[in-house]
Amino acid sequence: MKTSTDELLVFVTVIDSGSITAAAEKLGQTVSGVSRALTRLEQKLDTALVRRTTRRLHLTEEGDAFLRRARAILDALEEAEESVARGRERPSGRLRVDAASPFMLHCVAPHMTAFSALYPEIRLELTSNERIVDLLEQKVDIAIRIGALQDSTLHARALGESRLRVLASPAYLAGHGEPTTLDALRAHRLIGFTAPEHLNRWPLRDGGRATKRATGQRDDAALLKIEPSITASSGETLRQLALSGWGIACLADFMTAADVREKRLVPILGNLLVDERQPVHAVYYQSASLAGRVQCFLDFIAARVRL
Repeated sequence: MKTSTDELLVFVTVIDSGSITAAAEKLGQTVSGVSRALTRLEQKLDTALVRRTTRRLHLTEEGDAFLRRARAILDALEEAEESVARGRERPSGRLRVDAASPFMLHCVAPHMTAFSALYPEIRLELTSNERIVDLLEQKVDIAIRIGALQDSTLHARALGESRLRVLASPAYLAGHGEPTTLDALRAHRLIGFTAPEHLNRWPLRDGGRATKRATGQRDDAALLKIEPSITASSGETLRQLALSGWGIACLADFMTAADVREKRLVPILGNLLVDERQPVHAVYYQSASLAGRVQCFLDFIAARVRL
């Protein structure tokens, strides 16, 4: 006899609630009904999933493995149901998206006319913060985060990764010369971040021993700590300073690729550059009321951001 999704839901809810009684209340069922469903599931699988004591429930080794698969099945079913619902109804309502100002300016804002044409009933609110925001506190539905993720309570959609390069304008290099060693670089005017401090460690290694590290991993001891001549809180401000010829900056490709193509900025010290790539994710809390418009935005931006 095949396992039913109702039995999977009972099993997952019992584990998440911590007891059969709490699960019954959450599911709107009787305690005896939940207990029978759990027993029936174990009989079908011919294995014990849970050890019951007077105070607590403990997963068996088989139960722990089955729980992961049960969650995946229920999540896939919920996603399929939401997909059908989105096909019947046009997503609407407010959607607040937050990103650091460089990513917002270069990777989000240019596409919002097309997004609004596809989803005219979604009211977009775009905010920019240079530091990580609390989604609940700031009432943010989706945040774009650059770098390794820290908050494991959030759902995340990978958008790609962006390489860091050391750059300067042709005018600055013409007036000050192009550094070819780390010692020469230290004598130049360097543009850095006010905070966090790790952004002022540039992916440069002495002797040209450039290596590629896994996405999201930093070995700060192997990177060059710079002493900035001027600092700013926003990467876009650093970009504008570099474009104006003020000095040398270390910036991500997502905000400077067009500048390099059009020769407004010139990559330097390529022989000493470590191949460091910053992962980019869209993060969000799962919410039934938001699922449609969140998914629409995620699908849309993932298809258009080229990192």
